[in-house]
Amino acid sequence: MFEFTWPWVFLLAPLPWLLRQVLPIADSGEAALKVSFLPELEALAGRRARANLPAWRQQLPFAAIWLLLLLAAARPEWVGEPLPLQASGRDLLVAVDVSGSMEHPDMQWQGQDVSRLTLVKRLFSDFIEQRRGDRVGLILFGSQAYLQAPLTFDRHTVRTWLDEAVIGIAGKNTAVGDAIGLAVKRLRLRPADSRVLILITDGANTAGQIDPLTAARLAADAQVKIYTIGIGADPDAGVLGMLGLTPGLDLDEPSLKAIASSTGGQYFRARDAEELQAIREALDQLEPVAQQPTQARPAQALYCWPLALALLLSLALVGHELWPDLQQQRPNWLRRRP
Repeated sequence: MFEFTWPWVFLLAPLPWLLRQVLPIADSGEAALKVSFLPELEALAGRRARANLPAWRQQLPFAAIWLLLLLAAARPEWVGEPLPLQASGRDLLVAVDVSGSMEHPDMQWQGQDVSRLTLVKRLFSDFIEQRRGDRVGLILFGSQAYLQAPLTFDRHTVRTWLDEAVIGIAGKNTAVGDAIGLAVKRLRLRPADSRVLILITDGANTAGQIDPLTAARLAADAQVKIYTIGIGADPDAGVLGMLGLTPGLDLDEPSLKAIASSTGGQYFRARDAEELQAIREALDQLEPVAQQPTQARPAQALYCWPLALALLLSLALVGHELWPDLQQQRPNWLRRRP
């Protein structure tokens, strides 16, 4: 079906005529009577035929150019039949702790010691990429919580933002409550049955303005389901345990369990890569919830055609005006007939 995006543009059609009536006639400042030399008189003779045309016929090409420009400005387009779009899925936010403790290299990946954040990137980057049909967003939190990527179907961009996250980008402490509060703010306007937050942290709440359990109650009221993941090796395992360092003791498992339980979610504990992989596979079982179906109508823009015609007509008028002068300026030997 043919239609115009901005049909009101055609209201500007009488604008040139109105300007001609309102604006004063231009004064060239020269004498009305001009005496020309012979070559100029000969050039004028070549335009005599056009000068004898009625005024409306002389203005006809300019009116056509103006109408073609209006036609292009109105954005004509050919709109096809409505096509259904797949709009099922969840609105899923992934909140990742990037505080200083996530730098501890107590995790194993392919036989190498890696930091907790590195392991999260390796496993959850693929998790995000595979969430086809879901709107996915990313929150990074440390001393404060930031929305790194809003809810979007562009999973590749969200994955890139996660891969580029660095330790301490949001501060060295851990604001779990603020991260939940920010997620609730972003998810509460989405359909109630599709609001999911995956919270990944290795510590207890040590910063922020909102208590985690208070934020969890707000999430439950907003029907946001929270899956919490506590990451980090056991305190007595590995080299860090033998040296007397206990980074795993910072993990507040009771609070994370309470947050998940109060919102209808589940708490997971990831002590190594295998457990985190199993958690990712469990989260992959989240079934998409049907949302309101949407339709799209493919549209093909056609404004380039009247715009091209206006350009060609303008070039033709310029050539018609300059042709007599070019004829007079040609050398005599070019004007001679054989």
